[in-house]
Amino acid sequence: MKKFILILAPLVLVLAAARPAAAQQDVTLLIKDGMPAIPFALPPFLGSAATQSMAGEIHDVLEADLKYSRIFQLLPKSYYAYIDAQKLKTIKFPDWESIGASVLFTGEVSLAAGGDIVFERNFYDVKSQRTIIPGKRYQAKKTDLRYLAHKTADEILKAYSEKPLFTSKIAFVSNRDGNDELYMMDYDGANQIRLTFNNVMDYSPAWSPDGAHIAYTSYQNLTAGLYILDVYEGKRTAVSIRGGNFTPAWSPDGKKLAFSSSMEGNQDNQEIYVADIESGPTRVGRIKRLTFTPASDISPTWSPNGREIAFTSDRGGTPQIYIMDVDGSNVRRISMGANWNDSPAWSPAGDRIVYVARVDNLFDLYVYNIRTTSYQKLTETNARNESPAWSPDGRHIVFTSNMKGGVQLWAIDSDGANLHILTSKGENKLGDWSN
Repeated sequence: MKKFILILAPLVLVLAAARPAAAQQDVTLLIKDGMPAIPFALPPFLGSAATQSMAGEIHDVLEADLKYSRIFQLLPKSYYAYIDAQKLKTIKFPDWESIGASVLFTGEVSLAAGGDIVFERNFYDVKSQRTIIPGKRYQAKKTDLRYLAHKTADEILKAYSEKPLFTSKIAFVSNRDGNDELYMMDYDGANQIRLTFNNVMDYSPAWSPDGAHIAYTSYQNLTAGLYILDVYEGKRTAVSIRGGNFTPAWSPDGKKLAFSSSMEGNQDNQEIYVADIESGPTRVGRIKRLTFTPASDISPTWSPNGREIAFTSDRGGTPQIYIMDVDGSNVRRISMGANWNDSPAWSPAGDRIVYVARVDNLFDLYVYNIRTTSYQKLTETNARNESPAWSPDGRHIVFTSNMKGGVQLWAIDSDGANLHILTSKGENKLGDWSN
């Protein structure tokens, strides 16, 4: 049996000394629910003949990121014809305000000694004529252009007190190489990379809050054991190898791991357990059982405050979604209207739970609003849609679907918009989005 092989090296982006803003004060802006999208000017980046294609790639990836954010409304490219490109180095804010820009982002790409690329960027609030983020100069390898763009997009989000999204990763299971193994990819489906080489089935990846570890089920020695993979060093730690162990979920602080297991019963009677994770996922401490029923309790998911766990149970006769306190007490059912509900996932803000419901033999995603106790149907595809997971900003959901025949990973915005496919090679499923 092959051991885990490290195939991923962390990308390193070199940040050069920040270029001082030209005697301007920084401005901080906040996004509130219900605010209209911010008109965003993203003119083509400057560059020489040698760097023009690289400048275009960074610009295009950044543009796609900003569109996906649902925060910004990019100005039509035709508007830039009214602004002389040379004015990007000497900003005349009234010109940009005249074409409807609220914010302006400019960039220039050049070559450093040794062949690295240098990316200089500035981000302005047009009306106040001040910088939103001080000008910076980045140096990176030519192979890291996409990462550089994603990192830049995350900086823009953080300037608006938003959680970074674009350098996040999605872990998933694929059989594209002949066996169900763990893979990961960028949030947009790019850079799909294999993580495990086991020659056995691996399932249910779950990212740790620090984005460095993945808990997952692996059929080593024909037993569904629960393990933790150090993504960047390739080390593996066993959590439980007694019975069948499935559907791991990390606590928000990364110190506990909830999962379902039959370690004290038969394979048809799963219960919820919580393991203490010590020393930075290198040692597993006490394992505590939370549920005690003759039914199956599976698919735990933590509330963002770490005080509650939602899960699936058929204790009432059919699979339904329940919530309990973190010690296993105060159990109450939240799913209504369908006789089969599964795979709950708690939103990062703690206000919603997305789950799968079977209605008229169709499996669709639904969202339960905890504050209003209301339900919203998210997908309407006449397909089998399963295994949802939230993006770190709570605006998007990745899920498994066979809506185009084969089993693939798809993404959809939390309001049902922007449905799109992320994978295509082999069968791909069980996606989980890192923080």
